[in-house]
Amino acid sequence: MKADSTGGNMGDKADVEISENPFEPYIEFLRQQLEDQDPIFLIGFIVVLAVVFITCVFLKYFLTSKTVRSAVLLVGLCDSGKTLLFSRLLASKFKRTQTSITDSSAPYKAKNDRGSAWTLIDLPGHDSLRSMYLEKFKSGARAIVFVVDSAIFQKEVRDVAEFLYILLTDNVISRNAPALVVACNKQDITMAKSAKLIQQQLEKEMNTLRVTHSAALSSQDGSVGGSVYLGKKGKDFEFGQLPLKVEFLECSARGNKGEEGDADIESLEKSLAKL
Repeated sequence: MKADSTGGNMGDKADVEISENPFEPYIEFLRQQLEDQDPIFLIGFIVVLAVVFITCVFLKYFLTSKTVRSAVLLVGLCDSGKTLLFSRLLASKFKRTQTSITDSSAPYKAKNDRGSAWTLIDLPGHDSLRSMYLEKFKSGARAIVFVVDSAIFQKEVRDVAEFLYILLTDNVISRNAPALVVACNKQDITMAKSAKLIQQQLEKEMNTLRVTHSAALSSQDGSVGGSVYLGKKGKDFEFGQLPLKVEFLECSARGNKGEEGDADIESLEKSLAKL
């Protein structure tokens, strides 16, 4: 008898707990309200909720996937002086270097009142590596410092122009439009070419490259595509036609006094301070 009484009490308690569900009155009220509404109103209400939900999802994806461009890339051919320039910008000290086979990066604080800080990245200049590393870092570039060996520029003008052409016709770089600084390095050497002359010769060389590259693309499928057209159609190429800011400047990572002296990179530091 006691067992039956206990079982009955447990059943009664369960019934009480179920009947005392605190959300049941609200659910019943909401169901009743929905039943009383016009179907057209309900459809419109659901559509509005769906639009709000999709908008929130889109905004969340857009804001979280947006890349913060805070890198300054040092690029150029082998032996142009990128790595020494990297060392001078960071520590103002001379450092013996060798050809880089991987990237090097470090925080760089610009010399301005805002206290701007960027990530300075030195990319390998070897032709078998430069494309891979450029692909890795290009989307985060706030600025690109293209280092040129001014002393032997005449010998390398074609290779310099080819690399620069590939860089400037890249879809990501063209869309993000990072600042481009062409640093005409090794100005301490007597035979070094001036920044103005290097700019003029590069414009001529890249104008020729634009014609040959466009012709090559056209011969493949009958139309020009696959990369950004450089400059303005129907006009000789000039750097001023590009959608990004371009600056040519002269510098010397080694300096006029050699290893013991200071580098002549003030113009480059001023340019980076304006980013």
